[in-house]
Amino acid sequence: MAGGFASGTPGRGRGRRSMAAEINVTPLVDVMLVLLIVFMITAPLLTTGVEVSLPKASAENLRAPQTQPLSVSLNSNGDIFIQETEIQPDELVSTLYAIAGEGYEERIFLRADEGVNYGQVMGVMTRMQRAGFRNIALVTDPQAEESAR
Repeated sequence: MAGGFASGTPGRGRGRRSMAAEINVTPLVDVMLVLLIVFMITAPLLTTGVEVSLPKASAENLRAPQTQPLSVSLNSNGDIFIQETEIQPDELVSTLYAIAGEGYEERIFLRADEGVNYGQVMGVMTRMQRAGFRNIALVTDPQAEESAR
């Protein structure tokens, strides 16, 4: 065979190493798992408010608000807090008006310790509703109810 085209001679692609066109995803997965763990640890620390033990309930979760929500909390002693500031019960409506203004349409989260009397919680909610704050959501702890099963 003339011209070096015999079957034993190195031709195109023979004798050379071909380039691998595959992406190694292992480092990408490792980085994603580390980020997931970091976010899982920091997410509970980002919630603000007074420490209360929420009652258990199995209701569907509401969609997350676009802005920082306004939170009214009752601790185990029945003390009332707006965000993290303690207020007197008779100052609740005037403080809400000062913070939110009249005609506030955003959702207000009402959080109460599970040891607080139901009548106290409804009293706070009724005062807020009579003052014109109609979009009130009661907050529960859905994870605690699932772990009790």
